[in-house]
Formats: sequence, structure tokens, C-alpha cells
Amino acid sequence: MLPPDLDDIKLTDELQPIVAEKQDELIQQANALGITVIITAGFRSLDEQNALYEKGRLTKGNIVTNAKGGESLHNFGLAIDFALLNKQGEAIWDMEYDGNDNGKSDWMEVVTIAKGLGFDWGGDWAGFKDYPHLQMTFGLSLRELQQGKQPNGQ
Repeated sequence: MLPPDLDDIKLTDELQPIVAEKQDELIQQANALGITVIITAGFRSLDEQNALYEKGRLTKGNIVTNAKGGESLHNFGLAIDFALLNKQGEAIWDMEYDGNDNGKSDWMEVVTIAKGLGFDWGGDWAGFKDYPHLQMTFGLSLRELQQGKQPNGQ
């Protein structure tokens, strides 16, 4: 079976509104705990996704994704990536960092908040772990999204 032709469906060019709303809530709830979250990626075009896929394969750098354009929920406005800001204002991806000094990993505190808001976490995946990745599928499979189905409300 041939993959769907993504040129034949209407793709978004922004985050799905509920994902955008929950992203803002995540930032606010983390901030209330003394954790500064920054969003490092949201919607990603097919070309941007393909360029990321080529990293570590056709271009210099480490492999950061196994998803080609059209195979990532970022391409459908349903995923975000995050990092933390440390006390020096630098973006970090340190899962052990405890910047609010409460004895808990700030990263995991953010993940807990995100899950409470309805996000799925890439760190829970069985295969390739994507620790900065949060997504909402709204019950749709990647295949359904590739065929043009959209979450309710769109």
C-alpha cells in the first residue's frame, strides 16, 4: 500500500488550538512551581521535518528523529518539544536538574503536569525515546492524520 500523498490534503501551518492552549497552561503551571519551561518546537513544516531527519544521516550532527516529513505529529500541529531554563537563563535538557530546589527533577515535574493536561510523553515510548517531546493525538492514528482526518473542532 502506497503512503498517502500529503499534497492532496489540507495541512495546518500552526499548532492545533487545544494543543496551543494546553502548551500555555503547561508553561503557567510549571512557572507556579518555580520552573521555567521554553517551547523549542511546535508546528514543523514537512521541509523542516525532512531537514531534521537528514541530520546525522545526510548532514552533520546526531540523529534526532526517526520521522520523515509527514510522519511526525509536529507536521499536523499536534506536538511540542520543550526545554528548561536554568538559573543562568540557559536552555537545558537535563532530566536531573532541580532548579526549584524541592528535591524533585524539574523535568519530571513538567512531564507530570503535561500528562495531567492530556499530553503523551515521548519518554514513555517503547522504542526511540524522545524526552523533550509532548503530543496529543485526539484518538487519531498517524495514518488517519496522513489521510486528512483532523481532530474535532478543526
